[in-house]
Amino acid sequence: MPNTTSSIFGSTDSPPAERDLRDVSRVEPDAVAHSTGILPSQELEYLVKATREIIAVEPIQEDQYQPASLDLRLGPVAYRVRASFLPGKNATVKQRLEDLAMHETDISSGGVLERGCVYIVPLLEGLSLRSRMSALGNPKSSTGRLDIFTRLITDYGTEFDRVREQYKGPLYAEVSPRTFSILVRKGSRLSQVRIRRGNPPSTDEAMRRLQQEVELVESVDRDEIRNGVPVSVDVRGGSSGLIGYRAKSHAGLIDVDKVRHYDVHEYWEPVYAPSRGGLVLDPDDFYILASEKPVKVPPTHAAEMIAYDTLVGEFRVHYAGFFDPGFGHPAAGGEGARAVLEVRSYELPFVIEHGQIVGRLTYERLTAPPNRLYGSSASSSYQGQGIALSKHFKPLPAV
Repeated sequence: MPNTTSSIFGSTDSPPAERDLRDVSRVEPDAVAHSTGILPSQELEYLVKATREIIAVEPIQEDQYQPASLDLRLGPVAYRVRASFLPGKNATVKQRLEDLAMHETDISSGGVLERGCVYIVPLLEGLSLRSRMSALGNPKSSTGRLDIFTRLITDYGTEFDRVREQYKGPLYAEVSPRTFSILVRKGSRLSQVRIRRGNPPSTDEAMRRLQQEVELVESVDRDEIRNGVPVSVDVRGGSSGLIGYRAKSHAGLIDVDKVRHYDVHEYWEPVYAPSRGGLVLDPDDFYILASEKPVKVPPTHAAEMIAYDTLVGEFRVHYAGFFDPGFGHPAAGGEGARAVLEVRSYELPFVIEHGQIVGRLTYERLTAPPNRLYGSSASSSYQGQGIALSKHFKPLPAV
C-alpha cells in the first residue's frame, strides 16, 4: 500500500520545509478582537503562509478560503474499505487501512465512488497545529445536499470531525455516497475544516443576547434557546405548495465538480404540502426541506447545526452543519435566509409536523470578523436561498 503521509510529512513532529511563503507579511492578520474563538479567513491564510500550521502537497488556492473555514481537497487515491472505522488512540489511519482496505482506486484524473460503499481518501491538506489550536471538520453544503456522508479522520483519532489540540499529521476523508454514485478526482472538494484557538464557551445566555440583538432565528423567544437556537421545519410551503424534494432511486452518476449541469427532474421529485397533517418521511428516503423561519449569522460569529438529537425523533437533519459568518445577514446582502435541511428517516416511517423543531443552531464567536463574508463572493452558492438543491443542478424558477 502506498505511503499516504510521506508526501506531506517527513516527520509528524515538524512541519515540512517546502512551502510557498510569498510575501507573508501581507497576510498577517490585523489585531484580533478575541484571543480565543473560530479563526476567520485572514487568520487561516496566515496559518498557511506564515506559521505553516495548515500545510498541503500542492499550493492552497485562493478560493479554498471561506469566511471561517478552509475547503479540503481529495488526493489522488481512494481506498474502498469493508466498514467505517476510527483509528483509535494507538493506530494511524494507514495502519488501519492495511487491515480494512479492499482495494485502491486511482482518482487522479477521475474515479467513481459507488453508492452504498465506504471509501477513505487521503487529503491534499494536513495540519501541524500549535498549542491551544484544534480543528473541526464538516461536509460542504453541496456535499450534504447530494447525500454524501463525509467525515474527517485523523491519525490516532477517537472522534469523527474533531482534530485534537496540537495535532500534527495528515487528514483523511471518509466518503460514503448514500443516494447517488459520484465521480470525483484529485482536487475535488467535499469537506471543510474550521480552526479554533482555545476553547471559548458557547453558552445559551450568550446566544439569547445575540437573539435579542440581531434575531438569529425569526420569532424565537429567549426561553426557547436551550442547548442552541431551535430550528423548525416548513411543511406548508408557499402559494405553489412546494415544500422540498425527494431524491429518486437509481438515478444517474453525478460529477461533483460540475456546476449547474444536471436536470433536476432526472434526480429529484418535488414534494408538496400534505392536504392535512404532517409530512410522512419514508424509511431511508432522502429529502431536501427548508426551515420554517429565516436564519441569520452575524459577521462576528459562525454557527453549526446539531446534526441529530435523540429527543427530536428518529431522523437525521442537516449533514452540512457549518453556517458561515454573514449567512442571511444584511452585512452580506442577506435579509434572513431559510436554512436548507437534509433529512433522512431511519427504519420506520416518521411524521414531521409544520413548525416542529428538527435541530438546533449553536453560535460560536470568531477571533475577529472575516475579510470576506458569506454571499459576498462567487464561492458562496446559497445566500438568499429558499428550497435550494446543490449547485450541481440547473436552477429552477424561484418558489
